[in-house]
Amino acid sequence: MSDPTTPVLDDLRDEGDELDRLVGALGPGAWRLGTAAEGWTVAHQIAHLAWTDRAALLAVTDADAFAAEVEKAAAAPDSFVDEGAEEGARLAPDALLRRWRDGRARLREALLGAPPGARFPWYGPPMSTASMATGRLMETWAHGQDVWDALGRTREPTGRLRHVARIGVRARDFAFAVRGLAAPDEEFRVELLAPDGETRWTYGPDTASQRVTGPALDSCLLVTQRVHRADTAVRAEGPDADRWLDIAQAFAGPPGPGRTPRGA
Repeated sequence: MSDPTTPVLDDLRDEGDELDRLVGALGPGAWRLGTAAEGWTVAHQIAHLAWTDRAALLAVTDADAFAAEVEKAAAAPDSFVDEGAEEGARLAPDALLRRWRDGRARLREALLGAPPGARFPWYGPPMSTASMATGRLMETWAHGQDVWDALGRTREPTGRLRHVARIGVRARDFAFAVRGLAAPDEEFRVELLAPDGETRWTYGPDTASQRVTGPALDSCLLVTQRVHRADTAVRAEGPDADRWLDIAQAFAGPPGPGRTPRGA
């Protein structure tokens, strides 16, 4: 019987490889280009991915060491992410690439070797093998988006977005809770048009009174806070669904600042 976690692990590998092909061909100057994240260059984006892959590897292989990292994060909640990115961004591009590549490979090996049913500590709730891989794919895609945008390049969306879309929907209640808001009592119906232009990814009961619809790409950009809601074709029916689109986030941690509308 095939391991059900293998497909998401393969998609995580492919997502990293796609971004690797982009940044691996860059000259030193391009690594210093600013991105949409304030104060972060292309190098900061890749350094953050390498740093978070290392944290995930610790969570999978050494829970005590990861607990120490969580304590450091709790002591500096407003700066620990930036500090991790800054440390890596100071490396020469080739050294940073080696660090990121090595971390991706080691994390994949550890997740492939995890026993069935394993759960790992994280900055939010504990994660299964599949959830850890999905979270890493979501981050790789989102920070990769900042890199593509900084370089003025457009990437073609793929079916791997289904992982990002799903984690965004599953994180709905967290988006409310992290802002001190009560989550809606009822599920929403979410219907997203996949990148192939034909398939629809659906979540929640078809009979739900509140709905969210639109392109999967726009939804993924929205829940990773890479675009302002006004610049998407995602639409809500119902007051709670409408509120969710204002605050949606697929990532752990405090509320993100979001992005300003284009032209603002």
